[in-house]
Amino acid sequence: MKKLLSFALLLSSLSAFSWGLTGHRIIGHIAMDHLNPEVRTHILETLGGEDLAQVANWMDFIKSDQDYDSLKPYHYCTIAHVDEIDGHVHPEKGDVWAGIEKFLNEIATNNFSVDEAFALKALAHLIGDVHQPLHCGNGTDMGGNTVKVKFFWESSNLHRVWDSGMIDYWKMSYTEYSAWVMSTRVASDIESWKNSNVKDWVRESVVLRDQCYLFDNPEKLGYRYIYDHSDLLHLRLAQGGVRLADALNRAYAERG
Repeated sequence: MKKLLSFALLLSSLSAFSWGLTGHRIIGHIAMDHLNPEVRTHILETLGGEDLAQVANWMDFIKSDQDYDSLKPYHYCTIAHVDEIDGHVHPEKGDVWAGIEKFLNEIATNNFSVDEAFALKALAHLIGDVHQPLHCGNGTDMGGNTVKVKFFWESSNLHRVWDSGMIDYWKMSYTEYSAWVMSTRVASDIESWKNSNVKDWVRESVVLRDQCYLFDNPEKLGYRYIYDHSDLLHLRLAQGGVRLADALNRAYAERG
């Protein structure tokens, strides 16, 4: 009974603080398709045959291990207004912005706080997180976690709707969803998302997060909410995947 309770609490924690399991796998799967061939081969070797989709949820599962408690603040950042971004000071314990820069620097310099596989698993997750608009919270509602809603008549919160509710509604595998998300993207879209940095991604999420709060009745989120917000949801999943690949391509190129 205790094991079942512990597992239920773990799943509750996962759903409260990150893209759901499928969302992170979508981003990892898209990234694999946009890696340079030599980088892709190296990553598969480093991860022991696993790819970025398969390790993309590792950062959430290690929350159950107290040895990794110091990494919990890396999943989010708090920026009240977009005009605060240029002067943003990372908290002493870090945030998602600082975490991504830390692990990208480790890849680029080949100097790791733990090891290369650890850094790759962290980046596969955190670059996904920063593209979920509510992971760049306004400081008033824990990134939408305290905004209580009913999604298809079931009690939930706004953060969970964005992390998993809208994605899981379609009952697709992560490979099916990835193909759908990328099916409408043209080469110019993909190229325009590259050569950006973490600050750019944070700025976008801060600007875009207001859209997440656009609904008439928190008791009736469902078909209309999905209809109104799927374009943004799919944009951020696609951008997260392409940019994960681009950031790794550039970091490995810098290492030489």
